[in-house]
Amino acid sequence: MVTHMKEARRMPGAEWLKNHPRWLERAYLLSKRAITKAYPVMKRIHPRFANWLMVRSEKVLKGWVFNCQMCGQCILHSTGMTCPMNCPKNLRNGPCGGVRPNGHCEVIPEMPCVWVQAWERSQKMLIFADDIKVIQPPVNRTLQDESAWVTMIEGRDVQTPKGWG
Repeated sequence: MVTHMKEARRMPGAEWLKNHPRWLERAYLLSKRAITKAYPVMKRIHPRFANWLMVRSEKVLKGWVFNCQMCGQCILHSTGMTCPMNCPKNLRNGPCGGVRPNGHCEVIPEMPCVWVQAWERSQKMLIFADDIKVIQPPVNRTLQDESAWVTMIEGRDVQTPKGWG
């Protein structure tokens, strides 16, 4: 509940930006290219600092823009640049079926449904518009508070934890 209260206090500019996902889509592609090249070099020079820098920058930047929950498996590009971890039920594959007629959440009535926003925003994207239709695995909680960029570069974001089928 505290997470969603933070959402309401955030800067209006972040909502405007999320409602223009094509810009964020381009920024994502540029960031991915730059970070994929820079992080391995940074890690060779100073591994602890490189990891700290990645985690800290994600907490600040993605926290402000997306209310990032630092799940370590970011799928913003697949969800219209809307963080699915802001869903009170932490659903990663669409709405729960409890979406109110006005498009708001069944758990927190004053909050727009994250998945309604994700669908609407994904339809404005050029490159990743159809990615919202891809079934996502459940979030791997062992990656919580890690950098999603780092887990992606290291391939840990797609590994299935022990005990999962």
